[in-house]
Amino acid sequence: MGTLDGKVALVTGAGQGVGRGIALALAGEGAMVSLVGRTRASLDAVASEIGERGGKAISIVCDVTIDSQVETAVTDTVADLGALDVVVNNAQTYAFGAVEDVDLAAVEAGWQSGPMGTLRMMRAALPHLRDGGSVVNVSSGGTSDGDAAGTGAYAAAKAAIEALSRAAAMEWAAEGVRVNVLIPFVKSPSVEAILSSAPGVEEHVLSQVPLGRWGDGERDAGRAVAFLCGPDASFITGTTLVVDGGSTYLR
Repeated sequence: MGTLDGKVALVTGAGQGVGRGIALALAGEGAMVSLVGRTRASLDAVASEIGERGGKAISIVCDVTIDSQVETAVTDTVADLGALDVVVNNAQTYAFGAVEDVDLAAVEAGWQSGPMGTLRMMRAALPHLRDGGSVVNVSSGGTSDGDAAGTGAYAAAKAAIEALSRAAAMEWAAEGVRVNVLIPFVKSPSVEAILSSAPGVEEHVLSQVPLGRWGDGERDAGRAVAFLCGPDASFITGTTLVVDGGSTYLR
């Protein structure tokens, strides 16, 4: 028996990185998972992994910057899996560059896929989440990292997600919906972009992690999300769970 047996979870950006790890962990606790993202092949690959482990998952191609596609993703999830109990907003494109010259189109794309995409999905899902549902929105340690040159626009988008999450947690508590934030320390496409920006970056980043390793998308980030969405966290809302090997202590 898993802690999420009989529950239905929707995970955005589920085809790779942190999103994939979260989807696998939720399925491991018994949830049926709606895998949402822009690339069918990567979503289907994760669905196959879940199926091989005895779980159930569906793939839904969706661009979270488009209102109608978000609405359809929620509708199709409920139609195919019978309900919607958990939403994990993980999708986010990345804008890298100094504040004075970062590409504004990339910043806008990051804003639309991150905080705006999160807002769209939360609003579309709310009618199905009332009376016991849970939302987990994925942020980044970059929001509090003063040594993150070139990541200001990305950090700003993630900080907006954190503020939105706190507001929703307070507004939706009376409706039985919990909203929390996860800050993971896991390699993802956006993190890989930072690590490859200059020699020695990865070594410097790891030197700031007391536990001395990268987090695992499924075991570390995913299991934390499964906890936040499960019965043992039923009195937790409006909080941020940092799963980063202790590096926040050094900020």
